[in-house]
Amino acid sequence: MVAKVTVASLGALLAASALSGHPAVAESFVEHSSEVRMQLDFVVPNAALAKFLPEGFTPNVATQGAAKDCNVRMIFIDRVDITKQDGSPADKGSNQLVYLAVPVKQNASNTLGQMLIYGLTADAKDAPGPFGVYDHATTAKMSRSVASGASGDPQVTEDWEFAAAGGEHMQIHLKYDRGTARKSANNTPFWSAKNPSYQQMFKIEQGLDIMRNATVQVKDRVKEFTYKAGGGKIAPLFDGTDKVVSVDALHWYNRGVFTP
Repeated sequence: MVAKVTVASLGALLAASALSGHPAVAESFVEHSSEVRMQLDFVVPNAALAKFLPEGFTPNVATQGAAKDCNVRMIFIDRVDITKQDGSPADKGSNQLVYLAVPVKQNASNTLGQMLIYGLTADAKDAPGPFGVYDHATTAKMSRSVASGASGDPQVTEDWEFAAAGGEHMQIHLKYDRGTARKSANNTPFWSAKNPSYQQMFKIEQGLDIMRNATVQVKDRVKEFTYKAGGGKIAPLFDGTDKVVSVDALHWYNRGVFTP
């Protein structure tokens, strides 16, 4: 079950941000969404990735912890409910997509965040989107099934497949024993690789379940895993040397989107 974040709880997140010492800025509400996500942390060729980043931004690659060495994330997203500020459904009220997000630093301000460099979306009206980097997926398939497992943990099977007319494609197959997610919250700026002056602030609460990781010691609960990615614009990133360093399920991901 995906829990909804109320306007009041979004206000609490804003208050927490103010107490943390970040300067208060005027923001405009865009939308809220309740989502289920599957995230793959990758190491891809640095030279190829550099060509996607505009001037003024550099990669912010972690040197330790669960995100160690990750320089791009492939995030499959089931946007279960998309709502307006008053809680009523947006148009369209749901969608499925996948995007590539790069952990970056804005050099002028030393601000850390994420940069969206490419995405594939099932909703044609969502392309190119406010970030200007989405293509409409001519193939967009997503399925998820849950069954009782012999160990007592639910066993989940997920298949995601997105492809564009230009040949870009991202897909995964996963079967895993679902664990208990760890709750966290954060406020993260997201920039557009197409128009780096455009920014959205994601204010989120999430339940993160790290199922396989190359650095931190977690029980490996992944039973089956395959992925395919490449073609078109993103071919240089997935040239056969790419490597997955973390497989993360986000059982629930509640996101308020704001613009400065």
